[in-house]
Amino acid sequence: MSDVVLDVQNLRVEFPTRKGILTAVDDISLQIRQGEILGMVGESGAGKSMTGMSILGLLEPPGRIAAGTIHLSGDRIDDLDDTAMQSIRGRRIGAIFQDPLTSLNPLFRVGDQLVETIRLHTDLDKSAARERAKDLMREVGIPAVEERIDNYPHQFSGGMRQRIVIALALCAEPELIVADEPTTALDVSIQAQITALLKRLCRERGTAVMLVTHDMGVIAETADRVAVMYAGRLAEVGTVDDVVRRPKHPYTSGLMGSIPSLRKDVAELQMIPGSMPRLNAIPPGCAFNPRCGHAGPRCHRDIPRIDSTHTGAACWLGTKGEVA
Repeated sequence: MSDVVLDVQNLRVEFPTRKGILTAVDDISLQIRQGEILGMVGESGAGKSMTGMSILGLLEPPGRIAAGTIHLSGDRIDDLDDTAMQSIRGRRIGAIFQDPLTSLNPLFRVGDQLVETIRLHTDLDKSAARERAKDLMREVGIPAVEERIDNYPHQFSGGMRQRIVIALALCAEPELIVADEPTTALDVSIQAQITALLKRLCRERGTAVMLVTHDMGVIAETADRVAVMYAGRLAEVGTVDDVVRRPKHPYTSGLMGSIPSLRKDVAELQMIPGSMPRLNAIPPGCAFNPRCGHAGPRCHRDIPRIDSTHTGAACWLGTKGEVA
């Protein structure tokens, strides 16, 4: 479709080791459209960030894309060399990471960093780029821009630094933004401000956003659709309302059951038994089967997949709650 910005098909990411090949991302397929926020959620080690790094072309060696394709607005980017990907990062794909201090150079004023990024990806001269930097700072909610543009990163609070990082990601008006845990290092009130800012900018600019997080609260407040990952595979994909209120995969149900409710008192929260398997010990069949109370023989034998519509649950449970 013409409005599909990101199209990932059958992506597999591997890490060769002396003891064999570890599969960190296994047969992932997803799409994000213009103006849409896709939230990717799951436990630590589920493969969320690895998927984002694959899209950005920032996999650390010996990690490699072993199979599948990644298209950005119809252009294939997974087979590009480092030089070609450098021209795409920043210009067509923006990135927002967890800790703004690692994204900002502490030795340079934030205005200089914005101007440098703007000039790298546009034809603006230094004066015009500085005015553009001021406009971006205002857009992301930085007060007193005329004075603060010449401040250093350490002179900003954590929330304000993250706003600067968002401004950096928007410098070249990218088609896609990969936001990897952008609110984790912030307190709850600042988290709400940052997620509201991302949502507003997405709507106003028509930018597609991949929001990687482990926080279902952030997903519920920000995303349009949700992709739940487990052990490198997609467990469930759907609208926020469907996944949060009517989860189909037992893992998603467990995640939702572990969130405390303000509407009713419960004696204890639901807990998912066990832990996610290591990459070198993923069981045959459905990776969740050792922790699932509904697992049947087929769950221990065959790997379930989400169909070509990119919606639904990768689970052998039928509508009656029985293994098909």
